[in-house]
Amino acid sequence: MRKNGRKSNELRDIRISKNYVTHPEGSVLIEYGNTKVICNATIENNVPRFLKGQNMGWVTAEYGMLPRSTNERMRREAKSKQGGRTMEIQRLIGRSLRSAIHLDKIGEKSITVDCDVIQADGGTRTASITGGFVAVCLALRNAEKNDNFSSSDAIKSFTGSVSLGKVNGEILLDLDYEEDSGAQTDMNFVMNDQGHFVEMQGTAEEDSFTRKELDQMIDLASEGIKSIIEIQKKVLNSYD
Repeated sequence: MRKNGRKSNELRDIRISKNYVTHPEGSVLIEYGNTKVICNATIENNVPRFLKGQNMGWVTAEYGMLPRSTNERMRREAKSKQGGRTMEIQRLIGRSLRSAIHLDKIGEKSITVDCDVIQADGGTRTASITGGFVAVCLALRNAEKNDNFSSSDAIKSFTGSVSLGKVNGEILLDLDYEEDSGAQTDMNFVMNDQGHFVEMQGTAEEDSFTRKELDQMIDLASEGIKSIIEIQKKVLNSYD
């Protein structure tokens, strides 16, 4: 039996609070169960050098875990001394969010999404992608008031993410830390609202997985991300 009586195909409680921080153009607090991440999107009127003069925008991300986001205090990472895990996760978030935006429709603007984990209980990267997308949408809405573009035209597709794994021989959706740390297979999926894959990450930690199990994980991820995208849409359509 999973915590809180969750079924194998059941997501944790997912909550997204808009405008969580006052200053950024877009901000949310996203909660996947006990995992909590603040996602702040900042828009600046510049782009990387390789995009200058092309009337193209850019989306990138930074990710970090606060020192007491876990059971024991970890050292705060300086940008110049980021670990391999941190760099891999923030590149994943950036790739995932760029896939969701028509970069040629926002002009020469850069959107930086800062994903700060304030409490970790598994799935911090998947929560960051899901929350980061909503923060980008909010930032674009705010920017269109002063700039000559449509935020709705700039959004290519809603995009969400979820983890899965094989735990004690059973395929489970949306792993918490305890499940993830004991998983024989660990996977992360990023998908859009058309049901297309943006990214798949999979590792056999202790035991290999079969094609049948992979198909089962794909089906579970697809249904889970459909539900996550419905939550994103509900949040963005609310007026609070």
